[in-house]
Amino acid sequence: MKFSDVIIAVASLALVNFLVESLLNFALIPMNTSWGSDIAFILSILVSALIVGYVFAGKMREESRMTSMGKIVVLNALLVLFVCMLVFGAAGHSGAWIDENLTNMYGKTATSSWTNTDWFGYEIGALFSLTAVDIVYSLVFGFIGLYLGSMRKPSTKTTE
Repeated sequence: MKFSDVIIAVASLALVNFLVESLLNFALIPMNTSWGSDIAFILSILVSALIVGYVFAGKMREESRMTSMGKIVVLNALLVLFVCMLVFGAAGHSGAWIDENLTNMYGKTATSSWTNTDWFGYEIGALFSLTAVDIVYSLVFGFIGLYLGSMRKPSTKTTE
């Protein structure tokens, strides 16, 4: 699989992922739990990787299928890293959400003595851990989706 094919596969994966996750977010976020967006992200990665694996199955067989899937998944994880950095930096309420969760976790009395530096450190730690979880999800479920999607049998015309 050439690098240009990997780029096209990752771009296709990102586009399908965006469309599927947008629809799933509308359906699952109103569940009044924090799991709605996580489930939407996991399912969108899995579905988009299934589709891309199916479409690029022939290209993946040009070399080792595992190597091709590894290239796609790692480049997609890098894209997820940049998207998470942009989203968490641009989302106005992510800091308030993290502050609320930290206050609930440590208690109102414990967090009342925190300085701005303490809040900043905990918020950065929370954002890094959320980004790390999203990268792990994209690696694991992207690989599973690509593997399952690329298992289609080649047609008899392409084997001759």
